Amino acid sequence: MADLTADAYIQEGGFVQTTKYVLDNSAAQTVYRGQPMILDLSEDTIYPRGFVDATVVAATDIFVGIAAEGKVVATTDTETDNEILIYLYPSIIGFKSAVFTDADVGDTMYMSDSGTLSATAADNPQIGKLQRVKNGTAWVQISAPTICTGA
Repeated sequence: MADLTADAYIQEGGFVQTTKYVLDNSAAQTVYRGQPMILDLSEDTIYPRGFVDATVVAATDIFVGIAAEGKVVATTDTETDNEILIYLYPSIIGFKSAVFTDADVGDTMYMSDSGTLSATAADNPQIGKLQRVKNGTAWVQISAPTICTGA
C-alpha cells in the first residue's frame, strides 16, 4: 500500500482510551484518521506529528498512538489551535488487512507507511501487538508510548 490520502477505515474494539494532543507545526502536515503519531525528536520534542513513509524513524523517536480524527496543519497556525484526538494504550483498533492470519496473533505490529500495517521493524514505528484477525480486519492493541526500536 502507500501513505494515506484520506481517512482510513478503522474500527474500535470495545474500550478505547483517547486524549487530545497539540500537533507539531514546524512543517505543514495533513494527518488522517488511522495514521500513527510519533514524537519525531529531531523535529519537535513536545508535539507529535503524523508518521509517513518518508519519515526517517530514529531509535529515540516515540510512538504516541493512532490518530482518531483527521487534521490539517499549516506552519502559520498557532500550535495550541492544532489539537487532535489520538487513540492510546490500551485501545484495540481494527485495521483493514488481508496480510495477517490467526497464526500471527501475538506478533508485534509496525506501520511501514501511514496506511500499511506490517510485521517489519526496520525504520518503522512499533504500534502494538496483534490480538486477533477476523473478516479482513487485524485487531491491534496499541502500545503504551514506545521508543521506536524498529529504527
